[in-house]
Amino acid sequence: MKSINDVIKVRGGFIIGMVHCLPLPGSPSYQGDINKVMEQAVEDAKTLERGGVDAVMVENTNDSPFTELISKTQVAALSAATALVKKEVNIPVGVDASFNDCEASLGIAVANGCDFIRVPAFVDTVVNWCGIVTPCAYKVIDLRKRLNAENVMLLCDIQVKHSNMLLSQVPIEESAKNAVAAGADAIVVTGTTTGEETPIDMIQRVKNVVNIPVMAGSGINPNDIAEQFKIADGAIVGSTFKKGGLTTNPVDYELVRKLLAPLGR
Repeated sequence: MKSINDVIKVRGGFIIGMVHCLPLPGSPSYQGDINKVMEQAVEDAKTLERGGVDAVMVENTNDSPFTELISKTQVAALSAATALVKKEVNIPVGVDASFNDCEASLGIAVANGCDFIRVPAFVDTVVNWCGIVTPCAYKVIDLRKRLNAENVMLLCDIQVKHSNMLLSQVPIEESAKNAVAAGADAIVVTGTTTGEETPIDMIQRVKNVVNIPVMAGSGINPNDIAEQFKIADGAIVGSTFKKGGLTTNPVDYELVRKLLAPLGR
């Protein structure tokens, strides 16, 4: 199996496909059928792998309303889903405990032998429906060291979607340089919301000031992927693989193939 380090060297750009878990136990939106949650997570991961993505990331996307940190029950359920996905696919697997529970993400990753986590608020203080969310760079870097888990890569958002910067005057270049200094392994740049195209000029501005991989984190579609990958090193893709762009829908194999076709895969 390829490592995540192999994945980020994929010529022409690497793609991480999202496994959007149905609402988990512990979330007010949980529907009461844990078997359905687990089965869809596994099937989505297998469909993404069959479609040709380079890695998958398991996330509690549909837990609503989001909180900055997730409950113990949600951690247990997300870890269980991740374990099943990890068992069923032969590509790298990552975790994101949204909105910004970096310690839960890392703990789940270490417990299940995963390759990477996503960290939405790594060096930025942002404001969203969770309230004021502060950076977790120190917590996650310190925990990673204490767990002897430096092999788990940190894919770190800067000026993340669904949020506003508390200090709006901070340029994205400053956030990017802060992320590198704090220990990010890759940087994720997004549009303002899920499904919105990541501005190419923003990706370029970040690429100009860092020497680590820079990823497009939202809005990648068959019409823009070739252009995005002229600059971005990779992309995280979720709603594009779902009919109607609905995160609760299963991954659609034909939509996965439609996205990868312009790359000649």
